[in-house]
Amino acid sequence: MAVALDHTFSMSGTADENFAKICNLELVIPCVEGGSVVEKTGDDAVKAEIVVRMGAMSMKFSGTVEITEKDEAAHRALMTVKSREAGGQGHANATAEFTISDNSGSLHTNAQITGKAASMGEGVVHGVLDALINDFTGKLSKL
Repeated sequence: MAVALDHTFSMSGTADENFAKICNLELVIPCVEGGSVVEKTGDDAVKAEIVVRMGAMSMKFSGTVEITEKDEAAHRALMTVKSREAGGQGHANATAEFTISDNSGSLHTNAQITGKAASMGEGVVHGVLDALINDFTGKLSKL
């Protein structure tokens, strides 16, 4: 199942300051509810985990987050997420494109979900992802 979402958010710094924050994966990933960095694997890459609640179910995904494109002049970064459901056959892969400016930013997310999470139905998955990203962008505004 594919889901595309767009969000805007505020940040208090200049475009350069905000871009540096967004590109700091060890700072940004814990802003995702249930997200944590397990290990830094490179300058722009980490192993990470997230526990996602979908109704009565709770699922843990483990994988990698990597900044695969970075344009400092345009204040644009593309993060690629590849994860597998712990103990299951499903995966949650995504790209998150950040465009940053003074005091604000936008986030375009494309996600592909399979397994138990996808079996919940498109409406549930869309709602959970939208709420998760809304919470995330709210926390970004406090960085």
